[in-house]
Amino acid sequence: MGYFYMDQYYIILVVPAVLISLIASIRVKGTFNKYKQIGNSKNMTGADVARYLLQVNGIYDVRVTRVSGELTDHYDPRKKELRLSDSTYSSMSVAAVGVAAHETGHAIQHNVSYGPLALRSYLVPVANLGSQAGPTLAILGLVMSWSVLINIGLLLFAVAVLFYLVTLPVEFNASRRAIESLNKYNILAGTELKAAKKVLSAAAMTYVASALVAIANFLRLLLLARNRSDRD
Repeated sequence: MGYFYMDQYYIILVVPAVLISLIASIRVKGTFNKYKQIGNSKNMTGADVARYLLQVNGIYDVRVTRVSGELTDHYDPRKKELRLSDSTYSSMSVAAVGVAAHETGHAIQHNVSYGPLALRSYLVPVANLGSQAGPTLAILGLVMSWSVLINIGLLLFAVAVLFYLVTLPVEFNASRRAIESLNKYNILAGTELKAAKKVLSAAAMTYVASALVAIANFLRLLLLARNRSDRD
């Protein structure tokens, strides 16, 4: 079993991807912490911005609620809830405003039936199963030399990888909508808008890094499966 957890592909593919992911995570936290010290000139909280942007976009059936933690902000399309973390909800920082606008971008995507968001929502159940069970089944198949189990594991994991890839345009589009809205409605301008862009750009890199980790793990299992097939 140890071979399959610390093989050459793990070192070549997975380790660098994990390091990139760690760097991206550290960067987004550092950028957020830097700009959460700077208030916005309109004195609007993250919740104020979210509610205002929902209103001007004609969205009246989405609730803005508070969720514990820092950078745990997310939009739930099933319950139509825009959940802002403790670090965003009542904060007037440019970082909080940027994050709140980004999450509102997801609500706007949902309202206009943005294709990639709908696809991501459909993939969630299978992707959750695939990310948890896929690698385990594939490795068990490799250990037991059972091709059917390997293929099932790889197929499930492939759906999880697809979810990560679909997430990228969803997140980048939400950030674009956020910056455009903050500028259009004069919520942020000048250096404040530039600061929000930096926060959202750093956050976007965490999604890219997560996709890289998923792809690296999938390629590793695929290469191990191919090597086993070549030996048979």
